[in-house]
Amino acid sequence: MEEAKQETTDLAVNEQSAMVNYMDANALNKLYKNAAVFARSDLVPDTYKDRPENVMIAMDVAARGGFPLMAVMQNLYVVKGRPAWSGQFCIAAINGCGRFSPLTFVAVEDGGGGMYCKAVRLEDGETCIGTTITMQMAKDEGWLNKPGSKWKSMPEQMLRYRAAAFFARTFCPDVLMGLQTADEIKDVWGEEKKKKTVKNTLDDVIDGEYTEEL
Repeated sequence: MEEAKQETTDLAVNEQSAMVNYMDANALNKLYKNAAVFARSDLVPDTYKDRPENVMIAMDVAARGGFPLMAVMQNLYVVKGRPAWSGQFCIAAINGCGRFSPLTFVAVEDGGGGMYCKAVRLEDGETCIGTTITMQMAKDEGWLNKPGSKWKSMPEQMLRYRAAAFFARTFCPDVLMGLQTADEIKDVWGEEKKKKTVKNTLDDVIDGEYTEEL
């Protein structure tokens, strides 16, 4: 019995220790060293590859949200300088938070076709119904015609992702930690322009034609 109590205490201490005091230089240095190990891995996305400072932020998000670190790194993107969740992570986070029954997606015919999601809140048995997202809404909000938009090529999937995001912001905003999904940011600001690096020869530099990026 004592061993079980000690194990529970140890787990609690470990969970608390995951929250780093960023004003503590020693703690920050240890976190950076740990992050550097992950940053060297071939399994992490390019956003974190050889960028321990990005891994540190992912570690902080994982600790605060109670998520596995690898799940955060695989699903947290930087879009227009803003951290954003993938659409599938939004659904997984709601289903995994333990407050609701699994999300049910309901299709509607209004507004050119649409989708809303619902779930039963386990605490009181109330059925929570999210905002209905329609193709007409996507058109009116300008999501449909943004460059690189997936609303035309995969509308049903986009409706599901957006319905889940609206559900989360209404009934469990803390689950997403105040972050939008990557698709939401792209729908507002558009796709990021890819930077093209131009390699110059020594003669180009001498002739004053040196260019780093287009």
